[in-house]
Amino acid sequence: MIKYNLQFFAKDGPGGQRTEPATAKKLKDARKKGQVAKSRDLTSSVSLLVFFIILKIYVGTMGTKFINEFKVIYKKMGEVNATSLELNSLSRFFKNYMSDAILDMLVILLPIMAAAVLVAFVGDLVQVKWKPTAEPMKPKADKFNPVNGIKRIFSVKTLVQLLKSIAIVAICMLVTYNKLKKEIGLLYNFYNISLEAAIIRMGDVLMDVGITISVIYLIVGIADFIFEYVKFKNDMKMSKQELKDEWKDTEGNPEVKNQQKRRMNEASRRRMMQAVPEADVVITNPTHFAVALKYEQNSGKAPVVVAKGEDYLAQKIKETARENQVEIVENKPLARMLYYNVDLGSEIPQELYQAVAEVLAFVKIMSEYYDEKRKETKK
Repeated sequence: MIKYNLQFFAKDGPGGQRTEPATAKKLKDARKKGQVAKSRDLTSSVSLLVFFIILKIYVGTMGTKFINEFKVIYKKMGEVNATSLELNSLSRFFKNYMSDAILDMLVILLPIMAAAVLVAFVGDLVQVKWKPTAEPMKPKADKFNPVNGIKRIFSVKTLVQLLKSIAIVAICMLVTYNKLKKEIGLLYNFYNISLEAAIIRMGDVLMDVGITISVIYLIVGIADFIFEYVKFKNDMKMSKQELKDEWKDTEGNPEVKNQQKRRMNEASRRRMMQAVPEADVVITNPTHFAVALKYEQNSGKAPVVVAKGEDYLAQKIKETARENQVEIVENKPLARMLYYNVDLGSEIPQELYQAVAEVLAFVKIMSEYYDEKRKETKK
């Protein structure tokens, strides 16, 4: 009889199929690694559309400025003396005129280039928000694996990208052909108009073609972003086992958390019990509560609660107090009020000054009385 391990056919490892939406932690970790839902086509299409719109608005002014620059260059080229040393003559020409002309052309193109960069930045910002990370640029061993490289080349994603690129190129060629076909009469009449008018008219035609292609590309980009977003959500889904493992990692195993809490409480109790021998008095009720107070007369501060506890811990505080000859005073209302209203390490509130002062005065009187008794015993 042949035995089958059905887990071999399970999807994506432990916990079975990934049917649960990704948690905020997993999405945050993926974001740190640069894994986000993003469409490069959407960013490129928006940048291209803005580029052609600004160019269409600016083309008249820009064309005139370029023509003026070329006129200056052509005019100055007459100063190049063919009979003189051509190297010196050309060098002087490029130094005096061409460098300024190139700089002027860059200034003319600056608004368009700045707009393209800004739109690309804003497009990425809208899609993935602001989260700089260098994780995708880190070298990974699997990237250098030829087998993985072949898998990426012949993957479904690569095939979809190829078909999409072919479709975009075909649409662009079709739109360009139809637009130029409508303007074929204009091309035949170029010889009847001035060079400047021909350049401006041809620029308008090219701008219209560019805007039309950009709009089509934008539609493709939006569809691509929706596809990438849905795909990203599906890729980020988690199995029930993964949810349990993540919860244990983030929230902690309840048993481990209880052990940690117990150890912290024990450490806190040890520190508290170490402060009892330095206390001036322990006020009890007398069985359920015990509160140890310490008062430094020259500090200008009120008495401080250095230890407190109930039931078993209260008994331990009293035992430690007896072992270190710390006075124990029974005062049920005061012990209860101190226990419930004053935190460990805090000064007593003003409302309890009178009651605590009476207790401390009593302790001082008793301490002086015992000191005199001990002196008399020694004599």
